[in-house]
Amino acid sequence: MTKPVARVPQRRNARSNRARILATARQELGRNPDITLEELARASGVVRRTLFGHFPGRPALLEALAEEASESLRAALAEAVRPAEPADRALAHFVLTMWPVGDRYRMLLALARRDLGIERVTEILSPARSEVTAILERGQRDGVFHTHLPPAVLSAGLEAMHVALLEEVNTGALADDGARTALTTLIAAGVPQERASGVVAEIAPTAVRTVGADD
Repeated sequence: MTKPVARVPQRRNARSNRARILATARQELGRNPDITLEELARASGVVRRTLFGHFPGRPALLEALAEEASESLRAALAEAVRPAEPADRALAHFVLTMWPVGDRYRMLLALARRDLGIERVTEILSPARSEVTAILERGQRDGVFHTHLPPAVLSAGLEAMHVALLEEVNTGALADDGARTALTTLIAAGVPQERASGVVAEIAPTAVRTVGADD
């Protein structure tokens, strides 16, 4: 009687190929948002049939990246929330903790509106946006942040700034591990520069997470 062929190695190889394709896509889409799937297959070191076996088209690949980003964001968010800390420290910790996720998936910024759609992007970012707005509201109430703008509006402005900074990282014009962005964020929220510098200096050595840093 013939024994069944073990399929565990095949499944393991399939998972490895899928992970390699996604990791390569994160890198290559950042360099060239219009890269074809055939070009991506070559860059990933797999044949075209293997890539299409995992991702039958560009929308499927981008949705997989979006879901991966969403999972990483949720994991980082669980580490980022510090409700018992003063609002300026909580905001700095949040930025430093979330920065690696934004840095890892910054290529999605170039693809967000054109390929993913604003609704999908909003769905991914909604938990982080809510948390930042809550921190800003608390900080304004405690006199830590300026009150020139409502919390939700200030949150949107800070997010736009972060997107711009991530794009500058993407072009190579800026190198940042999150500390410079955290400092800029606190100052933009109304924290005096000396205080902001002290907060970031205290938090930065321990707050920067490595969520997804195994790539």
